[in-house]
Amino acid sequence: MMGEQAGSQEPLFYGFNLESHIPQNHLLRGIDHFLDLSDLRHHLADHYSSTGRPSIAPELMIRMLVIGYCFGIRSERRLCEEVHLNLAYRWFCRLGLDDSVPDHSTFSKNRHGRFRESGAFRLLFESVLRRCMTEGMVRGEGFATDASVIKADAQRQRRATGDETIDWGNPDQASRPVREYLAALEVENDSETRSRTLSLTDPAASWTSAPGGPAFFAYSTNYLIDLKAGIIVDVEASAVNKAAEVDATRTMIDRVENKFDLLPERLVGDTNYGSAAMLGWLVDEKQIEPHVPVLDKSVRTDGTFSRSDFAWDEDANEYRCPADKVLRCDRRPFKNPRTRITKADSIVYRASLHDCAVCPMKADCCPNELTRKIARSLHENARDVARRIAETDAYRQSRRERKKVEMLFAHLKRILKLDKLRLRGFSGAQDEFLLAATAQNLRRMAKWLMPKAEKVCGMPA
Repeated sequence: MMGEQAGSQEPLFYGFNLESHIPQNHLLRGIDHFLDLSDLRHHLADHYSSTGRPSIAPELMIRMLVIGYCFGIRSERRLCEEVHLNLAYRWFCRLGLDDSVPDHSTFSKNRHGRFRESGAFRLLFESVLRRCMTEGMVRGEGFATDASVIKADAQRQRRATGDETIDWGNPDQASRPVREYLAALEVENDSETRSRTLSLTDPAASWTSAPGGPAFFAYSTNYLIDLKAGIIVDVEASAVNKAAEVDATRTMIDRVENKFDLLPERLVGDTNYGSAAMLGWLVDEKQIEPHVPVLDKSVRTDGTFSRSDFAWDEDANEYRCPADKVLRCDRRPFKNPRTRITKADSIVYRASLHDCAVCPMKADCCPNELTRKIARSLHENARDVARRIAETDAYRQSRRERKKVEMLFAHLKRILKLDKLRLRGFSGAQDEFLLAATAQNLRRMAKWLMPKAEKVCGMPA
């Protein structure tokens, strides 16, 4: 016979243990074990008033944000609803069954206020990274770097082109992203400099069509990862262009070295990081092996001799062409020696007009020019180092390991749902990228070390 549901919800007292209802292998148990917020309260002490009503505990809001970024809950309103309903989320946030969940509006005030002013998200990221290092997940031997484009919270229709004059009105009454943009222009002391297409809601965002398809406003998130376990050792927001992404990588390498005394033996990257200036910085200043394809435009496709067909003589400071004639940067001594360095940080070496005029190989060398010339970068020695490394087995292994950073970007967009930002401005983008990278490190640490820490994770919180 068909049974009927018995019982009702009328009893006044229940015996309920929240801890016993969370599975031992739940991801949040591992994250809770490796997440240490003991320094957060002291770090934020100066940003709270000593009088007035007690505010919501910062540890609670950080734990809720960690849940949101770990499980791809992008809406703060929905995050509060999920924490209210989900027992595992309540347990992770140290909330009892009768404890109230903060209103979603509190996140905006704290995110844009004391959390950003104090650098709380950077503190959180670095504390998680230190735990990764303590657990042996960071070797420090090899780093990989790359950038990925994330859409900004800015409509394509609300934009201005470079020939339009924009009246921002009273800066004090403008939105936060506009105020930040105008303040950055004042620091640069150039109020006329701006991109060709500018968003009226998020002026710092870049107008790009880099991924293909219609253009949109976006930021780049730049990752620097350790190759042992794919742990993110630093993250930086930048504009969507190659120069800004290379500068972000320099910033991250310097910051990791200064903060954690970590300097890799090799850096793995794509051709974007193979410019002469970047290779020179890696080899000459940082003594890091560049496992990076050299950005080389010297190869000719018209059948004439390329630069590789000319022999370089370091001691004589000259090139020799296939006809064994010399190319020099100076043909006579000057009373005041000249550097011959161009704006492109290169030195131009030219052949003699007399040699080229009677050379039988001229048609294969410089058929449309009077003489052959070669521009040699100031960082050519570093480029040669990168070329030699590119022929080794270690380089081929590095190319395979570089996929780890690409997998992190795929995880960021597909699993954590961070394919579009919710906060605006460089500061908003940086906050979101830091929290997302923190969530990825916590998830990886929990999944890799969960069996080892199972007994510890099973203890009451």
